[in-house]
Amino acid sequence: MSAMDKLKNKAEQLKGAAKERMGDRTDNERERAEGAMQRSQAKAKQAGQNVKEKFDR
Repeated sequence: MSAMDKLKNKAEQLKGAAKERMGDRTDNERERAEGAMQRSQAKAKQAGQNVKEKFDR
């Protein structure tokens, strides 16, 4: 996995976390849920890429 892929996944996690916090602060359940989902998807993608990287060696 390239460093660029890692950066993209981390950026998605951070965007999701920010959206989730904003939803909490504005009491917007939909935005909070979207942020949590975005963060979770980025973490899952990162985990999948880590597994793939282990087997490519």
